[in-house]
Amino acid sequence: MLDKLIVEFDRGLRTLCAPAQSLRPHPDREVEEAQMDAAARRHALGLMRVNHCGEVCAQALYQGQALTARSAESREALRQAAQEEVEHLAWTERRIRELGGRTSLLNPLWYAGSLAIGVGAGALGDKWNLGFLEETEQQVGAHLDSHLRQLPAEDARSRAIVAQMRDDELKHADMAHELGAARLPAPVKMAMKLSAKLMTGASYRI
Repeated sequence: MLDKLIVEFDRGLRTLCAPAQSLRPHPDREVEEAQMDAAARRHALGLMRVNHCGEVCAQALYQGQALTARSAESREALRQAAQEEVEHLAWTERRIRELGGRTSLLNPLWYAGSLAIGVGAGALGDKWNLGFLEETEQQVGAHLDSHLRQLPAEDARSRAIVAQMRDDELKHADMAHELGAARLPAPVKMAMKLSAKLMTGASYRI
């Protein structure tokens, strides 16, 4: 058990402190950088910082869920989703630098909270654990759709990244559903949406 905790602690440090790596090519690799005015660039930067923060939360959430998952099948599903979220971290990190900004200063806070939520979700049992994964990914997919509408039309590089992230998130939701995810109660879904609204509002600016 101690070895497992050390591995998870190391994973958390790498999420927060080390540059993420992507096994797949970056979705914007063949997209030309566009000219944007200062306001459009700031807005794109804020949205991409929110997306990066969401991926930090996803790493912590899936880490916590995997720690308390009951079956090997559920743990593997969570690990697979987490690996693609690492790639999302890499894509958004680089895009934030290209836009001349930095990642959110609140990431450690969101990481700790998401880890605790993940541990709690896993402790409820695998069907609820997977239900939480499915609902999280569905909400993130909707959130990314809204960013595709909000991003400056000329910022094709950011849009390419967000579109691929959305497709991955919806694939994770489908995977959880196929593995027997339970439908979460409406109050839980609403609490998740309110928490996400708080995170996105703060991370856009800080």
